Amino acid sequence: MTHQELSRLAALGEGIHLEFKRKVPRPERMAKEVIALANTHGGHVLLGVADDGTVVGLRDAEEEEFALRTALAEHCRPHVPVRMERVAVARRRDVIVVHVPESGDKPHRLVRPGERRGRVFVRVEDKSVEASREVVALMRGEEAESVRFEFGDKELMLMRYLDAYGQITVRQFATLADIPRRRASATLVLLTRANVLRLHPDDRQDYFTLAY
Repeated sequence: MTHQELSRLAALGEGIHLEFKRKVPRPERMAKEVIALANTHGGHVLLGVADDGTVVGLRDAEEEEFALRTALAEHCRPHVPVRMERVAVARRRDVIVVHVPESGDKPHRLVRPGERRGRVFVRVEDKSVEASREVVALMRGEEAESVRFEFGDKELMLMRYLDAYGQITVRQFATLADIPRRRASATLVLLTRANVLRLHPDDRQDYFTLAY
């Protein structure tokens, strides 16, 4: 990547595919950003770029690379493969472009010492947020062609609600259908796997819409 290409990328601003850091932050926070990108659609972390897109560069890129690799090794399960590229932006200053592919081994989890399961993060607009139970379930889901379900009274009630209001949360569906939250969640996930619904992760509360 050239300096000019890097400047154009930084000018786009942070978003679902792009995160800026002036330098490698605390290990857990750095791992969280990479995990969220890998669990969503992939993207880039630009180390040496301020939040407003100003390219400032790093004084010791080698040390920052080491800190990043250490953070990923200690806090990502399973491991997230990344590619790092240095771009010289000034005398003795580099930006590290961290290329994060969308993973085929989702979900990746952020783990702390002593933790067994850890937490899953995804990218929502320009933020890395903790994934809901439904998002994690869909990461492990079956192919749409193999999904089978019965379309009963509660599903019909759901379709009518969505026709009228456009979107619904798990809690709203549980109340509407008078069923436990766990069953409401399972039903919405199943219909999403079947491409009847679409799940929209949100930093406040996920919601579902019709997929057509």
